[in-house]
Amino acid sequence: GTRELGLFGDAIKPVTVNAIMFAGGSAFGLGAAQGIVEQIEAEGRGVPTPTGPVPIVAGAIIYDLMVGRSDVRPGPSEGLAAYVSRSADPVTMGAVGAGSGATVGKLHGIDAAVRAGIGSASLKVGDATVGALVVLNAVGDVFSLDGRRLTGTDATRTEGSEPPSGFNTTLIAVATDADVEDRNELRRLAVRCHDALGATVRPAHTRYDGDAVWVVANPGVEADIDALAEAAFGVVALAVIRAVAKGNGT
Repeated sequence: GTRELGLFGDAIKPVTVNAIMFAGGSAFGLGAAQGIVEQIEAEGRGVPTPTGPVPIVAGAIIYDLMVGRSDVRPGPSEGLAAYVSRSADPVTMGAVGAGSGATVGKLHGIDAAVRAGIGSASLKVGDATVGALVVLNAVGDVFSLDGRRLTGTDATRTEGSEPPSGFNTTLIAVATDADVEDRNELRRLAVRCHDALGATVRPAHTRYDGDAVWVVANPGVEADIDALAEAAFGVVALAVIRAVAKGNGT
């Protein structure tokens, strides 16, 4: 499930977004955004309208109700707590936050699943920075960019080991302070993010997956779009690998 995803799809110009939220809890978890919306409104921020600013909080969730108690899921208070505790410190990675119940390696059935979670990475492109945050919850297994298998085995699927459908979503947010204001250029970065997912998760983008990428920019630094696109590929690939490594305590 997603929130405000339509704003990113067909508009001619880039849109303003005040926050991006990722959560577990399936559709219940989308409620966490309300706590963020109300706090941003209290701060007097949002898209200007005749009746006052309207906060735009985009977001998405993963299905993780099979891990732990299914009646424990994030809501407005958890969203607010996450928002007010935000910082510029390094992101905590692994099976935490939205990645607490994330898994990979489910091609042979849910019993073969391996812990994953949140991964993050950043790269410099001249004076600009490109950063990625990934919530890895895929059907496929994870591989390094040189082709080494990091999860799972080469076993063929056996009868009765159908992957779980509708329970697999990898969420990706990429942000940069580079001068990227053209919508087609933002899409170009998003394409490279999906390329990175395909390079590190096999199989990727299956009919069992529901992957989503957000690319946002807070323009301020000049940078070459091709270099930014390659950096987007690199940070997403590294974040995917870190998500499964940190999710398993390595």
